[in-house]
Parts: sequence; structure tokens; C-alpha cells
Amino acid sequence: MPDFVKATPMTSRSPAKAPITRADFDREADRPDRQGLWRGLSVAVLRLSRHAAALSIASIALFLVMTALEFLYFQRLSGGLAALDMRVAGFTPDEGMAWLTALGRRGGEIIIVWHYLTFDLLFPALLSLTLVSLILAFGRRLSTFRAMPAQMQALFALVLVLPYTVADYAQNFALARLLSDFQLANPDSLAFASLLTVTKFALLAIPFFVVAFFALAGQRRR
Repeated sequence: MPDFVKATPMTSRSPAKAPITRADFDREADRPDRQGLWRGLSVAVLRLSRHAAALSIASIALFLVMTALEFLYFQRLSGGLAALDMRVAGFTPDEGMAWLTALGRRGGEIIIVWHYLTFDLLFPALLSLTLVSLILAFGRRLSTFRAMPAQMQALFALVLVLPYTVADYAQNFALARLLSDFQLANPDSLAFASLLTVTKFALLAIPFFVVAFFALAGQRRR
């Protein structure tokens, strides 16, 4: 063979693949599995229907405690005036100011501690869980609701209840803020607190109506 003929090594014409590094694995692991998270949340929500009775009893018991405190203690501090967050139709700025003035600084601090930072900090969440559980428990007695995918059932219950939850906590924050600093009380802030109160009760009526409708519809099917 002539000296000028040299063998050349054979090379692959396909492009070389970049090696997978540990950083790539770490990035993949850090990506949240949104579908898996929603599926897990749906399962947790659907399981609430098993505890509808216990949640209902707990909500009623806590409501009775809060009602007893309102009529036996808080209204003594306010000279017989009802708490602003119990006024379904809302209140005028003058009515709100009258309640704050009657309570005074000491009465306001008592209500913040024994209502907004204790019982009413828990009650909206507990009542929301109760309503979700009742919607699912009574809804599953109806063939139309039962035929829905499980995740849609959970989403349906959450969409009905969560707006009330947000409105209740927003109203609690607004009133607690006024009680903590009377200088913040003015016609605008009191009108806004009244709007939140009315909104809370209006949004609360929606899941209650759905629970009642499902319960009555389930009774007629039997």
C-alpha cells in the first residue's frame, strides 16, 4: 500500500447528544407536579364528606359559645349594642362609631383577644370545612352530582364556599383593626367594614342554600 494512503477513522454522522448532568435531574425534581398536587387536594377535600356529622357538631358548639359570649359578656361592655359583625343588613357609620365608643379602649381590647384572636379566628375555617363536607355528602346522594368526576365535585364545593371564607376573614381583619386603633374609624372605613359584613352573609347564604337544596332533593329521590 502506498505511503500516501492513510486510513481515516470512521465517525458517526449523527449529532452527539449532550450528557445529562445532575443539575438536569435536580431541575426536573424541583418542578412541581401541579396535576399531582391538585389530585391530592381533591382527595383530601372529598374525604371531608366522611366527617360531615362531626364537623357540623363542632361548628354548632363553637357558634353557641360565641353567641353566649356576645349576649352575656360583650353586649354588657357595649351597653347592649349588638356586635357589628352580627348585623346581617350592615350598619351606618354612626352606628359603627356608637358601638366603638360604647366599648372604649378596654372593651375593644377584650373583644380582640376573646373574639377575633380566638374563637372567630377558628370559626370561619371550621364552618367552611363543614359546608364543604355537607355539600359533598348530600350531593353524592344525587345521581347527577355523583356522575361528575371526583375532582369536579371537589372544585364545585370549594368554589361555593371559599368566597365566604375570604370575606369573613377580611371583615374580621377590618373590624379588629378599628378596635385596635379608634383613630382609624371614619365614615369610609366604617362603610367598608359594613360592606364586608353584608358581603359575608350574602356569600354564606349560597352554600347554605345549596346544602338545603341537595338535602331536599335527596329526600325526594328516596
